[in-house]
This record gives sequence, C-alpha cells and structure tokens, in this order.
Amino acid sequence: MTAAEQTSAAPGAPAPATGPGAPMSAENPWPLRVVSKKIGDWLARLGEVWTEGQITEISHRGRTVYMTLRDPSAEVSMRVVDFNGAVASCDPPLRDGAQVVIRAQAQWWDKNGTLSLHVREIRQVGLGELLARLERLKRLLAAEGLFAAERKKPLPFLPYKIGLITGRASDAMRDVLKNAKARLPSADFAVREVAVQGPRAVTEVCAALAELDRDPDVEVIVIARGGGSMEDLLPFSDETLCRAVAEAVTPVVSAIGHEPDTPILDYVADWRASTPTEAGKKVVPDLAEEQRGLNISRTRLRQALNAMLTRESDALAAMRARPVLARPETMLEARAEAVANLVHRMRGRVDSRLERSADDLGHLRARLRALSPQSTLDRGYAIVTDAGSGAVLRDAADAGEAIEVRLAAGTLRAAVVEAAAETAAETREDGQ
Repeated sequence: MTAAEQTSAAPGAPAPATGPGAPMSAENPWPLRVVSKKIGDWLARLGEVWTEGQITEISHRGRTVYMTLRDPSAEVSMRVVDFNGAVASCDPPLRDGAQVVIRAQAQWWDKNGTLSLHVREIRQVGLGELLARLERLKRLLAAEGLFAAERKKPLPFLPYKIGLITGRASDAMRDVLKNAKARLPSADFAVREVAVQGPRAVTEVCAALAELDRDPDVEVIVIARGGGSMEDLLPFSDETLCRAVAEAVTPVVSAIGHEPDTPILDYVADWRASTPTEAGKKVVPDLAEEQRGLNISRTRLRQALNAMLTRESDALAAMRARPVLARPETMLEARAEAVANLVHRMRGRVDSRLERSADDLGHLRARLRALSPQSTLDRGYAIVTDAGSGAVLRDAADAGEAIEVRLAAGTLRAAVVEAAAETAAETREDGQ
C-alpha cells in the first residue's frame, strides 16, 4: 500500500476529493473528455483573431471549403474551414499560393483532438498592399545595413565549386549551366532543385542555402529563377530569406527574373545578375578570353624580354669596344710607364741624397782628422808618457827615470838624464 493509500485509509482522515472539479493528480486524473473540453474552453476565450498567410490545398465539399494556411517564412501551417461562403465571395477567385488575411475563430474538435480555424472573413492581399509592405521591409533592411556596399563579399575569380539553387528542371537552371560551361567547360556545380514559388519556396530555398553555405568546397552560390508575376516572385522578397542570404559566409549571386524584376533579394545579395544567363557568365571567367589575354601578355612579356636582352647586349658590346677592354694591356702599359717614372725619380732623389751625405761625411772626416792627435803627430809633435804609469807628461817635473815617446810613426823608449823646469807662460812665449 502506498503512503497516500495509507493516509487515506487512516482512521478519522477525510476522504479525498474526486470528480472533474477536484485537483488533478495521479490518484485523481481527468478523463480525456474533460481535458479535450478544457482545451476547447481555453481556445474559446481567445475569441476571433486576424492572421495572415498563404492558402494551399483548397478543396470544396459542397458549400464547405477546406484549406491549409501556411506561414511562408516557417514550417507552420493550420487547417482552415469555411462554412459561411467567405471563399465564394472572393474576387478574383481564391487560388493556391494566394496571400490572404483572414478573421477566424479557433475551434477544437473534441472527438479527434484537432484544431482548425473557422473563417468569418477572408481578404486577399492586393498588389498595392503588397508593394507597400515590400517597401516597408526594404526600408527596414536598408536601415539595418543589409544593403550596404561595404558588407558585400567579392566573387571568386575561379571558384572551385559553384552552388546553384533553382527550380526543378527549370529554364533558369539550364541557362546558368549552359552559359557557365560555354565559358569554362570545367565548371563544377552543386545543384539544389527547390520550389521557387508558392508557400514552400522560402523554406526550401533557405534550407538549400544553409546546406551549400556549410560546404567548404562551394565558393559562390547562385539563386536563380526565371521571370514571372510579382506574386510569383514574392518568396524572393521574404524577410527570412533575405536575412539568411545576408548571414551567409559564401558570396551569393541573385539571378531572379528579368531586368525589370527587382526583388529585395537583389539588394541583399553580394552581386545581382539581371538574368540567369548573366549569372552564368559572371560566376566563371571566359576561358577563351582569358587565353587570349594570356597570349597577349605572353607576347608582350617576350617582346619586353627581347628588348631588354638587345639593350643589354648593345651595352655590353659598347663596353667591350672601349680601349681598356679591347686591349687591357694598354692600361697596364700606362701604369707601368708611370711606375717607371716614379722609380726613376725616386732613384735620382736617393742618389742625390747619397751624394750630399757622402760630401758631408768627407767634410766631417777632414775636420775630424784635422783635430785628431795623429794629425798633430804628423806635424812633428810627440806624445811623451811615463814608462811606468803610462800617464801623459805635461810637466818635466813629473817625468820619471824612463819615458816613452810616441811619434807620428813609431814609439821611442828613453831614459831621463836631466829635467829642466819651465813655466807654461815661458813655453807659450817660446812658441810665439
């Protein structure tokens, strides 16, 4: 027994409340009919609502008309039932893909648990109203900077792979592929065929765009569709699609309709092609034209190279024709002559210097000889020294018993017999 059962079974405890009015719990669940009725009551409080969308899947069963109302910007749809002849009063007649505004009451079917909108009034959105709405949306996106030129990404010169979003087996797809491959046969495409008009167009185009934008090999994405009425091209002015294109990392090319057709996507895309044919020509380079340009550049490069080689060859020939290069020994001869002149001058100066030095030396030698004791001896004088001490005698008193006399040639030994003293003054007088 559970705790709740024990509590309820306890003596004196009040009996738990049961029935539709009692609080629901695991022990007191509401019957499904009660839940369904309460859902219906809650929806009844909502009252009538105005809503907008695209009509699809119209079917008539007598006077009753069954339709599906879809939000073109999201995977949201709801069943719509007309019991009052609102559809029959529409002029022009309502058709699949029509943009409408309806006043309806939400109804809940108890038996099978389905929700539907019961139409009280239905209005088709006219061309003037559509244009006004598109103009308001254009101003809003422009104010947010989605049309700004600085945010637009440049197209790659030679894309590795091109994403193409277009209608199933459409002329637009053939135009893009044909013109692109005519210019560049190796162009590689990743094609996504989607609905390009009607209530599913926005959802499918956005899904294909997101898939291609995630592919690292795809370097540019083309969204292409052929011409059509303004209503047919409405998906390409949808806010959800325009914002998805603005947020894409990969550059996007818009190729919708013909030249006069300008959905809002043209302003948001990184580049606008007036037609799918122009888009095929824009996304890839013209191989033949590039080859011609390459050939012209190669020719100009060859001519410039030849001209440079000719100019440098002429300069080299002119340089080789100079005497210094034609006969390199000329430069050596001129230098050798200069060196010889310098050597000759150097030798002359050295000889002159030696001669002057020899003369000076001769003069010095003559003066030295004139002042030397030998010259005095040569004139008849002698040098007398004491035989014992060898000292030069200048005074007779200093002479010992033996003396030596040095003559100009030879030496005499003599004995002193007598020494006569004589003053220096007398000697000078005798000399005079």
